[in-house]
Amino acid sequence: METLLTFWHEHRTLMVFFIVLIVVIPFLIFYLNKAKKEHPKGLIAAALSNMGERFGYYIMNAVLVLFICSKFGISDETSGLIFGVFYFLIYVLALPGGIIADRTQNYKKTIISGIIVMAIGYGLLSIPVFSDGGGMTSWPFILAMISLLLIACGNGLFKGNLQAIVGQLYDDFEAEAAKKGPEALAEAKSKRDSGFQIFYVFINIGGVIAPFVAPLIRDWYLKTQQLVFNADLPRLCHKFIMGTMEGNDMDNLTNLSQTFSGASENLAGFCQNYLHVYNTGVHYSFIVSVLAMLISLSIFIAVRHKLPNPVKKEKASVQEYTEEEKNANVKEIKQRMAALYAVLGIAVFFWFSFHQNAQSLSIFARDFIITDQAKGGLPPEILQFINPFFVIVLTPIIMWIFAALTRKGREVSTPKKIALGMFIAACAYIFLIVIAVVNNYPSGNAFKALSEVDKEAMKIGPWVMIVTYFFLTVAELFISPLGLSFVSKIAPRHMVGMCQGLWLSATAIGNLLIFLGVKMLNAFPNQWMTWGVFALICLASMSIMLGMLKWLERVTR
Repeated sequence: METLLTFWHEHRTLMVFFIVLIVVIPFLIFYLNKAKKEHPKGLIAAALSNMGERFGYYIMNAVLVLFICSKFGISDETSGLIFGVFYFLIYVLALPGGIIADRTQNYKKTIISGIIVMAIGYGLLSIPVFSDGGGMTSWPFILAMISLLLIACGNGLFKGNLQAIVGQLYDDFEAEAAKKGPEALAEAKSKRDSGFQIFYVFINIGGVIAPFVAPLIRDWYLKTQQLVFNADLPRLCHKFIMGTMEGNDMDNLTNLSQTFSGASENLAGFCQNYLHVYNTGVHYSFIVSVLAMLISLSIFIAVRHKLPNPVKKEKASVQEYTEEEKNANVKEIKQRMAALYAVLGIAVFFWFSFHQNAQSLSIFARDFIITDQAKGGLPPEILQFINPFFVIVLTPIIMWIFAALTRKGREVSTPKKIALGMFIAACAYIFLIVIAVVNNYPSGNAFKALSEVDKEAMKIGPWVMIVTYFFLTVAELFISPLGLSFVSKIAPRHMVGMCQGLWLSATAIGNLLIFLGVKMLNAFPNQWMTWGVFALICLASMSIMLGMLKWLERVTR
């Protein structure tokens, strides 16, 4: 028993990984069986191909903000801004990616091109290159930005077009069912929403495993060089090299370096070596992203002949309206578009708040959560697994609750679900406000200036992140898939494609703003103020949504 406890403390990350894997596998089998028995044959192939791509993406996504800081020694705020722009491009470039596929009518080659471009981007990112100057003017930084741009461009070619193929799978599925009669058609149509939910879950199966990869490889490489992980050392090493030490920085670096033999006699050499080894380990983790892209590519090439080509529908959709109908329905179309823009405004603020998981919440986890495994902690990057884990586990429960309410004649409308989702998101930040007030947390910058002893005394266990991500994930399940459903309901028949593009654009704008979370976390005098801003945004959005509720429900009927 004592040996097992010792192994648990020394290898906590690996043990948590296996526990998560054991829990997730039954859900994976459940979704595979459901897809096989009730859905089009190509769904599993498309979902597995997407899962491989998302696995590679989430390896990088989990560590990107912290990696940019540790590699180039730039501030949290600048790193957050880079990540925000990158996340903006991920969604915005899906629009030209879709246009390319639409115009060429070659969705499959566009998807293959996207995977290859992403693989090249990850390949460049996996090369451990360094320069003496460092910073944002160095050629390794420029290479890293080129890598991110390639990943964003490849994602734009891949993301929406694979979803278009899945949509065509269900178009064909429904067309076949229509030949059997109205009842079979109704049954087939009822499968579309659950099919996309299964597709969404497979994305998160890749996401739940991926955050473990970089920390495990990085920690392994550190151990091969007789070093160990410390979340604060990269920042202190960069400040020492650049000569910008302040406050207790020098004492903290000296105390931390004493655990490594010979470090205190040559701090400059130790700092250079630690940064090189630490970041090389992260670079090597991106090799797994390349392998994931190649697996995704292999799966897609192997099954592409079984997948349909999306049929161009624009002309047919426009022809559904006669000129008289268009003139008569101008008012209705304006109302529908007004309702859509109102919900898109809410969506911007939701994604701004939700995607703090890779921004201010990652910085919070790095600084305020226990990361030492011997003290019951986990590396901050690994905590990114919690959100996709909850998506996998909670999706069947949420679906069952909504179905049960519908059966009882108490169906909750989509606008009401979105409003409720904003309230649940607010609960996540209200919880963090309580944590910050109880523990008297200062700003991020003030916290970094404290002594190592004072900082360790203020840190709290990973359970805080588990509770926070629970609320945010439930909110996501109320808003993200249901938002897509709302767009499909509200969009005029001849504007469906544009309206879906508007939803992606709203998501992109929300992502572009997420860097403000890190800026507030470090600048506001008390940490609770940062979480208070997000709580107020979510509650205000909920209130606006409730104020428009009757109008939105009327328009969507």
